[in-house]
Amino acid sequence: MTVAAALRNALGDIVDTTEGSLEAARADRSGHSSAGRPIAVVHAETIEHVQQVMRIATDTSTPVVVRGAGTGLAGAANAGPGEIVLSTMRMNRVLEVRPDDLFAVVEPGILNAELNTLLAEHGLWWPPDPASREISTVGGNIATGAGGLLCAKYGVVRDAVLGVDVVLADGRLMHLGHRSVKGVTGLDLTSLMIGSEGTLGIVVGATLKLRRLIVGEICTLTALFPTVRDAAAGSAAVTASGAQPAIMELMDSKALAAVHALLSLPVPSAGTSQLTIQTDGPAARGEADRIAASLRGCGGEVTLTYDRDEGERLLALRRSMHGAMAALGTTLIEDVSVPRSALPAMYDEIARIENAYGLEIPTVAHAGDGNLHPNFIFEGDVVPEQVWAAADDLFRSAIRLGGTLTGEHGIGMLKSRWLAEELGDDQWQLQRQIKAVFDPLGLLNPGKVFTSA
Repeated sequence: MTVAAALRNALGDIVDTTEGSLEAARADRSGHSSAGRPIAVVHAETIEHVQQVMRIATDTSTPVVVRGAGTGLAGAANAGPGEIVLSTMRMNRVLEVRPDDLFAVVEPGILNAELNTLLAEHGLWWPPDPASREISTVGGNIATGAGGLLCAKYGVVRDAVLGVDVVLADGRLMHLGHRSVKGVTGLDLTSLMIGSEGTLGIVVGATLKLRRLIVGEICTLTALFPTVRDAAAGSAAVTASGAQPAIMELMDSKALAAVHALLSLPVPSAGTSQLTIQTDGPAARGEADRIAASLRGCGGEVTLTYDRDEGERLLALRRSMHGAMAALGTTLIEDVSVPRSALPAMYDEIARIENAYGLEIPTVAHAGDGNLHPNFIFEGDVVPEQVWAAADDLFRSAIRLGGTLTGEHGIGMLKSRWLAEELGDDQWQLQRQIKAVFDPLGLLNPGKVFTSA
């Protein structure tokens, strides 16, 4: 009996072998596809469905790729020939909301934005705020360790998860973490699962740490600078001042020009780069005023609004970045992080790399936490070697400045070749050994993250 037949016998019509579904499962939003179509897509609706898939996979030694909405940017959810796709999109219920204890229990398939719409009815929210919040799932956010615009003040996914329910490669169900604010019993396996990109187990439930909705004003300001280095220095000055804005985003001149073109706005002056900053809470107005004074002192041309709707209009420029890049061509969106004080130096490195390789690399940054997204634009479906060489230089530059290969997108298939170099041989081997404990047959997301060094 074939694997597809075994799945269909056990699970019925939630097993999908239609051409469109198999083709869609080959790619995510990274712009890269696997070598061919997977065996089947299983649209799991319950934990038991997930367990059945993993037992069949174990019995037949068939690899499994877990998939949410497919909005990832590192190829981690791309499935290929001989693999089962386990989709958790139909597992999208909110099982429990506890306003008194500030947590919720959810299934992995619920969309980030939909969850926050439901939580708002209780006066609550879940802080992780990826740019893909309208289309990405909580399970995918957990799998990649996602961040977003708000993480400089409110933290990343790792800061907002108390526990996870995980199905292991052999079908066993594990309840990791806790429902209490504190808990240090044994090793922290919950944190180990966050950002593991489907290589250690399948998240089938999560206990999320919530916040109460913010009371007070939201103030937004933009600051234009003649160069990106000046803008980066301005963001560093805001950080050094002790201010803690909710959002602090930097667009270099190429990114800003592309967004203006997409939105049919006037062309900015050559070299002009922009900081977009938002403050919130009871002290938002005073903090915004102080930040504005600091940026003017750094040479910035500042626009400040206390109006929430006008603030969202200003922020819409930053949120239009992905569309602007797509309009330029095929995009390899990168994701390096450096210490915040090293932002100016990292932008210097990007300028050097542009000159060395004859490329333009529009770059935005979550300047509040030092996470940059350089965009390599090219034609066609295959990344040119020149782009990979420039990306290699970029990664090494970030590491040299005390940074890392990825701040929020993950390793997936696109960065696995550089992982061992950042970790070092001993940690590389230790992490591979940890994976082998969870997945001794190597069935979970093979060819991703922990490929040969």
